[in-house]
Amino acid sequence: MKAAIICLVGTLALSGCDTVSYGGPGLEPIPGSITYNGQPRTKLTKSPVGSAFPHNFIDQYGRQVEETYIIQPDRSLIIAHRQYKPIRFFGD
Repeated sequence: MKAAIICLVGTLALSGCDTVSYGGPGLEPIPGSITYNGQPRTKLTKSPVGSAFPHNFIDQYGRQVEETYIIQPDRSLIIAHRQYKPIRFFGD
């Protein structure tokens, strides 16, 4: 009986996992983001839905930015993560 309850709880916990699409609303694009002026015209047809890829750029303030995008089922992109990298000076 105890094993059945543990199995049921584990099944319920795993049923809430979704590996195909990102459920969050995503981050707002900033200048330099792939989606800043809307979704790209070319669709990513060869990449599987749910796959993620990085994009690095310098923002309008000169900071290095790394964003991670996830491909949605309709082939649009959503920004799942954004990280500002520290500015390094020569000699540091």
